[in-house]
Amino acid sequence: MPPTPAPASANRPPGAPVRCPNCRTENAPDRTLCAHCALLLDPGPPPEVRPPWWRRILRRRPRQAPVAGARPKRRLWRRPGLALPVVLVLVACGIWFALPHVPGWFGLAKDETGTPEAVPPTRFRASSRAAGHPAGAAFDGFNNRYWAPAAAGPDTGVGEYLECDFEQPVRVLKLVVFSGTSTKLDEFLTQARPARITVRLTSADGGQADKVIRVKDQPGQQTFDLRGSKVVRARLTMDDAYGAGAGKHLAVAEVEFFGRRS
Repeated sequence: MPPTPAPASANRPPGAPVRCPNCRTENAPDRTLCAHCALLLDPGPPPEVRPPWWRRILRRRPRQAPVAGARPKRRLWRRPGLALPVVLVLVACGIWFALPHVPGWFGLAKDETGTPEAVPPTRFRASSRAAGHPAGAAFDGFNNRYWAPAAAGPDTGVGEYLECDFEQPVRVLKLVVFSGTSTKLDEFLTQARPARITVRLTSADGGQADKVIRVKDQPGQQTFDLRGSKVVRARLTMDDAYGAGAGKHLAVAEVEFFGRRS
């Protein structure tokens, strides 16, 4: 805002006549109105120009000092500034856009902190089976019975697969594999064992996700991280094998899935 000009009387020496700004008549220094045209000789500073509305919103009004001896009144409500409405609008927008993701965040936190439960399949099949070693032997909860494909020889089991279905969609978090025919070392080495397996998870909407796991050539439980949401089917394809040879079948004693029921 430009500085307010000083009144004409501020620049006039004391006792000098006052010249009328309208008719240029000289008047006595104590006169208020012109003796000729009756115009106000010293109108004072011009009135303050009101700022535009957008400046009035951002400008904070100065607090008026209380009159001496008077107790200032306590204001029960104070008009909020511009910052508070803006913050509230931003918070509301953040909540609105975050709502669809809240269930997923809670599910992720539960997966990371909780203990996954067993989610056994209800139906199973295989690309082929050796006599006495059906696909169901790999999902029956016993590791002294095993699935084996029909083929035997140097390339035994390569390309063969196990497949299972879940009655309801599940959230898969872990995969447990018992390789070979048994957890006992002498029985474990009697047949070939899977070395690399491709696991394909199929979700309820038809989406598929593959993960390759490498199995150690040792008896007992081997656990792998395997993530999938709303899984309804899993297929384990044998890509490579240990100990393949004449008359040997590839053997998988047990396959178990852990996660949460959707």
